[in-house]
Amino acid sequence: MDDLLVVDSVTKLDERSHGRVVVSGSHGGLYPAWLAAHAGARAAILHDAGVGRHSAGVAGVLWLAGRGIAACAVDYRSARIGDAADVLENGIVSTVNEAAAMRGCLPGHTARQAAQCLVAHADESADEIPGIGETRRAIRNSGHRAVWVMDSVALARPEDKRAILVTGSHGALLGGKPDHMLDLDVFAAFFNDAGGGKDDAGFSRLPLLDERGIAAGTVSHVSARIGDGQSTYETGVISRVNAAATHLEIKEGMSVREAVARLVGLG
Repeated sequence: MDDLLVVDSVTKLDERSHGRVVVSGSHGGLYPAWLAAHAGARAAILHDAGVGRHSAGVAGVLWLAGRGIAACAVDYRSARIGDAADVLENGIVSTVNEAAAMRGCLPGHTARQAAQCLVAHADESADEIPGIGETRRAIRNSGHRAVWVMDSVALARPEDKRAILVTGSHGALLGGKPDHMLDLDVFAAFFNDAGGGKDDAGFSRLPLLDERGIAAGTVSHVSARIGDGQSTYETGVISRVNAAATHLEIKEGMSVREAVARLVGLG
């Protein structure tokens, strides 16, 4: 299907996505949905990330309907988050927006069935895509390290080296393999576990960061809204940590606020 674009993360979309149906391993939250719409996708199939707090894992799917863009999300137990090929081959649709339903997509369809419907029937949207506001902000603290809250780890900058990043991103590797989403040598990073999901994909970035000496953890998807870094910071409860984080006395069950307060004080 030439009209289909399969990409592990919508942060990687470019001019190729314009007018095409995008199948992505990204979660179905507001920020990835906005990126898909901004890139000109005419329809999207995303990952529901366990739905999670305030249904954030599918909030973007529903938002897209207001832009006239058909979208679906697949069940987190059926396909690995961050792995678009697995979403397409094994995903089972859990959520459809009104625009997708009108084009024949239904919960229980396979992702490939949904993709075929969308390629055949989805129209390009003429709506202007509004901005979604600030997606990166600093947390003031009296410690020794900068703390940045960001809705996506893709918003990290070179100057964040040795900083603490609190992200709304899922904790999976793209395509299940080592990737370049966080090549920067930060001091610590926190992600959303997206419910863990198939093959515990939502935790798969932690061991790789451990090999680089970066303390890292995930927060439970029911404790914080995926795609919302501020929510990770304010209400996130740690669900899993790597060995580097354990060495710094960051533990499962600890709030992210408490973990950050400890980390900023370390030399």
